[in-house]
Amino acid sequence: MKKLSYFFVGILIITASLGLITNRMKAADGVKTQNNSLTIFNWGEYIDPDLISKFQKETGYKVNYMTFDSNEAMYSKVKQGGTAYDLIVPSDYMIEKMVKENLLIKLDHSKIKGLKDDDPKLLNPAFDQGNQYSVPYFWGTLGIVYNSKTVTRPPKTWNDIWSPTYKNSILLTDSVRDVMTMVLSKHGYSLNTTNQKELDIAYQDLLKLTPNVKAILGDEIMNYMINNETPLAVVYSGQAAEMTSENKNLKYVIPERTNIWYDNLAIPKTAKNVKAAYAFINFMQEPKNAAQNAQWIGYATPNLKAKALLPKEIRDNKSFYPDEATIKDDEAYKNLNPYWTGIYNDLYLEFKMNK
Repeated sequence: MKKLSYFFVGILIITASLGLITNRMKAADGVKTQNNSLTIFNWGEYIDPDLISKFQKETGYKVNYMTFDSNEAMYSKVKQGGTAYDLIVPSDYMIEKMVKENLLIKLDHSKIKGLKDDDPKLLNPAFDQGNQYSVPYFWGTLGIVYNSKTVTRPPKTWNDIWSPTYKNSILLTDSVRDVMTMVLSKHGYSLNTTNQKELDIAYQDLLKLTPNVKAILGDEIMNYMINNETPLAVVYSGQAAEMTSENKNLKYVIPERTNIWYDNLAIPKTAKNVKAAYAFINFMQEPKNAAQNAQWIGYATPNLKAKALLPKEIRDNKSFYPDEATIKDDEAYKNLNPYWTGIYNDLYLEFKMNK
C-alpha cells in the first residue's frame, strides 16, 4: 500500500509539473506574441501602407491596423476596453476629453525622438499643454472646395455659400461640429460657444442654408467633386488636396475664422505594448517617413524637416500650408461637456431632418 501511495503521489507530481511547464510555455508564447505586435487604431486611409510594411521590416513588430470613422467611435471603443489598442489617433478636443477621463498614458519625452523637428506653433497646444499626452501627426483646416469650371463667382467666406447662386449645389461633411462651424463663424461666434441664444440664432440661420444643400455625406464627397458632379463642397484640407491633385478645375478656399484641427498620436491606458507604441511614434517622427506620409495622405505635416523634403509645389501651397495671417483667427475645437454636446447634436439632427 505504501508503494502504491508513493506511485500515485509520483503520478500527481509528474502531472502537476507537466501542467506547470505547459502553462509557462503558453505564457511565454503569449508574451512573445504580445511583445512582437502593435495594434494601431487610426482613421481610414490615414497612413501610407508602405510605411506600415517598412516599420514591420525595420523593427520586427507585426502591426494590427484597425480603423474608425469618427473621434466619438474611437473614444467609445477605447472606453469599452474590448480591444487593447497600443496607439490611437485622436483629434484635439478628444485628447482633452480622454485626458480628463484618465484614458491616456502620460508620455515619457525621454523616449520620444524628433519633437524638436515639429513646428513650435503646433507644440504645446491648449488641449494638451506641454504635449504630455500627445504627439502631432497631421494638421489642417476646414474649408470650401469648388469647381472653377462651373463656379463663376468663387466663395471666399462662409457667408457666401448662403447665396441663392448655390441652390442644390453644396455637399456638406457629415459632422456636427463642422456644420455648426460654418454658421457660428458666419455670425462671429466662438466655434465652441455654450451660449444658448447664440446657438438658437445659428440654428435658425442654418435652416436657411437647406435649399443650397444637395447632400450630407462622408468620404463619397471626394468622388462627386473629382467627377465634376457637383460644384461645391465643405471639406477638410487634406481631402481638398487629394481632390485638387485629381481634378485641376478644383480649388480650395480657407474661409475667415474656420476650424483649425490637429490629429495626434497617443497611447491609451489599456495599451499592451507601450514599447512598440513609442517605436512607432519615433518611426513616424523621422523626417523621411513623415514626408512620405504627408505626400501620400495630402494633409499638412507638423514636422518642419519633413516639410522641407516635400516637392516645392506642395510645401509652398498656402491653401494647405497657410501662413500665420491666414489662420490667426481660426479656432480648434474644445471638448464640450455632455450637456452641450447633446445640444449641438440635437440642433444638427434637426437640421438634417429638415434637409
